Amino acid sequence: MLHLLTDPNAWLALVTLSVLEIVLGIDNIVFISVLISRLPKRQSKLARQIGLGLAFIFRVALLLTLTWIMRLTAPVFVILGNEFSWRDLILIAGGLFLLAKGTHEIHSEVEADYEEAEPIGGGRAFTWVIVQLVAIDLVFSLDSIITAIGLAQDVEIMIAAVMIAMLVMYFAAVPVSAFIQKYPTTKMLALSFLLLIGVALVADGLGFHIPRGYIYFAMAFAGAVEVFNVLALRNRRKRPKVTGRK
Repeated sequence: MLHLLTDPNAWLALVTLSVLEIVLGIDNIVFISVLISRLPKRQSKLARQIGLGLAFIFRVALLLTLTWIMRLTAPVFVILGNEFSWRDLILIAGGLFLLAKGTHEIHSEVEADYEEAEPIGGGRAFTWVIVQLVAIDLVFSLDSIITAIGLAQDVEIMIAAVMIAMLVMYFAAVPVSAFIQKYPTTKMLALSFLLLIGVALVADGLGFHIPRGYIYFAMAFAGAVEVFNVLALRNRRKRPKVTGRK
C-alpha cells in the first residue's frame, strides 16, 4: 500500500475517481433531501445521518466483495436477443422505484392542502423513510462501485475515493436539504431530477446508456435558473420596503 503514495498514476486515479464519486453522490443527496423533507426537524437530521452512513457502509462493503460484484455483471437470461444481468435488473428496479416515488411526491405536492402540510412524524413514518433510504442506497452504491471498478485497479484507492466523496456528501447534504425546505419550488425541481435519474437508471438497465454528463448538465442548468428565480423573488420582496422609506 505504501508504494501507492509515491505513484503519480495512483494519485491521478484517486482524484479522477473522487470527482466521479462526488458527482454520482449528487443523486443520493437529492433523494435523501426530498425524502426527509416531510419529517420533523429532529427526525430529519437523524434520517439524513442514517442515509449517508448507510451509503458509505454499502459502498465499502461492496468494494470488499469485488468477486461477487463482478458476477452481477454476468448475463443471467436473454430476452429478444438482449442479455440481462443482476446489475441490469437492480438498476431497472431502482429506476422504476425512483419514477414511482418522484411521481407520487409530485402528485402530493400538486394536490396538497397547504394549511395541513405539516411535517409527518411518528415511528412508522420514520421507519418507512429509512426503508426507502436503504433500498435506494443499495442501487446508487452498486452503480457507483461498478463505475469505480472500471477506473481503478487498487481497492485502497477505491475506498479512499469513496471516503472523500462521502465527506463531501455529508457536508453538502445539510445546506441542500435546508435550501429545498426553505424554497418549496426547488423541491419540485428536485423531484424532477429524481424522475430524470430514474429514466437514466432504467435505460442503463435496458442497455441504452445515457451519458451522465448530459443529465448533470441539465440538472446544473435548471438549478442555476432556479437560483436566479430565488434571487429575483427576494428582490421583489424587498422593493416595497425600499419604496416605503422614500
